[in-house]
Amino acid sequence: QVQLVESGGGLVQAGGSLRLSCAASGSITSINVMSWYRQAPGKQREFVAQISRFGGTSYTDSVKGRFTISRDNAKNTVFLQMNSLKSEDTAVYYCNAPEVRTLMRSYREVWGQGTLVTVSS
Repeated sequence: QVQLVESGGGLVQAGGSLRLSCAASGSITSINVMSWYRQAPGKQREFVAQISRFGGTSYTDSVKGRFTISRDNAKNTVFLQMNSLKSEDTAVYYCNAPEVRTLMRSYREVWGQGTLVTVSS
């Protein structure tokens, strides 16, 4: 069994910063891509950022220059440093891995339970 567990959400004032973490657990042998998505109230889930095993990154336009994704491969953990937060960043943030390989099998589209980020204006 594989799990992704997010942490680090909370309430922050506009202009502030938060750092989200997502730790993968299980008999993991490799995770190629790890991503962050978010879902604001009344809206569809949207892509925020992703990072490959070798450090290649991509971001949605609205967070470029403010958010930074990073990972610790040894700990199967991905981070999202969020700076200059805006009220429109308020959402539940989800960690995703399109494929997680373990000793026994591969798991597809693994999601965390989400962590709430609220930015007050």
